Amino acid sequence: MKKLVRFTFPLAFLLSLPAFASVTISSPGNNAQVTSPFQLSADSSSCSDQPVSTMGYSFDDSSSTTIVKGTSIDEKVSTGSGSHTLHVKSWGDKGASCVTDVAIDVQGGTSSGGTGPDIPSSAVSVSAIQTLGDWKQQHDGGTSGSSSGAMAMVGSPSVKGATRQFVTSFSGGGGELYYASFGDDTSATNFVYDGWVYVASTSGQLANLEMDMNQTMPNGQTAIFGFQCDGYNGVWDYTENAGSPTKPSDKWVHSHAACNPRSWGKNAWHHVQVSYSRSDSGAVTYHSVWLDGKEQAINATVPSAFALGWAPTLLTNFQVDGLGSGQTRVYLDDLTVYRW
Repeated sequence: MKKLVRFTFPLAFLLSLPAFASVTISSPGNNAQVTSPFQLSADSSSCSDQPVSTMGYSFDDSSSTTIVKGTSIDEKVSTGSGSHTLHVKSWGDKGASCVTDVAIDVQGGTSSGGTGPDIPSSAVSVSAIQTLGDWKQQHDGGTSGSSSGAMAMVGSPSVKGATRQFVTSFSGGGGELYYASFGDDTSATNFVYDGWVYVASTSGQLANLEMDMNQTMPNGQTAIFGFQCDGYNGVWDYTENAGSPTKPSDKWVHSHAACNPRSWGKNAWHHVQVSYSRSDSGAVTYHSVWLDGKEQAINATVPSAFALGWAPTLLTNFQVDGLGSGQTRVYLDDLTVYRW
């Protein structure tokens, strides 16, 4: 079995390459009904008379292509339920591009639309959160130094055509907090945070990328689901209340799962999915995080209830912390939160 190496290529780049049909797909067949995950078997020894050393596959109009080194693919592949077009591709050593498409009907795929957390069909979701008009920003006083930020909706780069751009200026390691409310639901206890993050060429100045969610619970206290890719320590972090709800002490806890935003591919989209839940008292369990389809287990339960006096709300934070002094550009698209 060939080793999977994941890269993301801009869809416009891939579509601009000439396409030839020198890819043979032995499974699945065209118009096949499959269960996710399904077996993908394909090969391509030459493309437009050029030797092939790289293949790949993608779904529908996604800008994310999974790259497989070699002349064949024999892998288990997951995607969302429903009708899809599977594009299987190969590239010749002089730049030729070959592609064969098959239509498939997927049963039992994840509601998140790809490899990632299991989400029940009854889950409620709010999508395109990045497009909401009530986003605000402020310097995070918990970081050193200073920061300022500017937001704008842009059409490129984009996954779904409506991307929020965050331009953060900072000195002394300052961090800028961006946040928005996207509804209210005090009863849900399970959540999946699902978004696409694009780091521009300035990602070398990223210290941390923080992606949080807060929920007011039936008792009036707020459960804080704090989660970040920690570039200082090279791991995913989560928050806990080391005090009590009325005398809180909010602190970061290092997991054993590796993450550093400066190691993410530059000028590329990255898929972040985080699964967590809470108890009635506000004990939060961080289950797993998926980055670009690869799962890392967290499996940590910590107290995380805060008596903040908030009205019922669901709120998300997106925070950019700088490394030293400078400016970064980060983009967020197709942000969806599932709850049940």
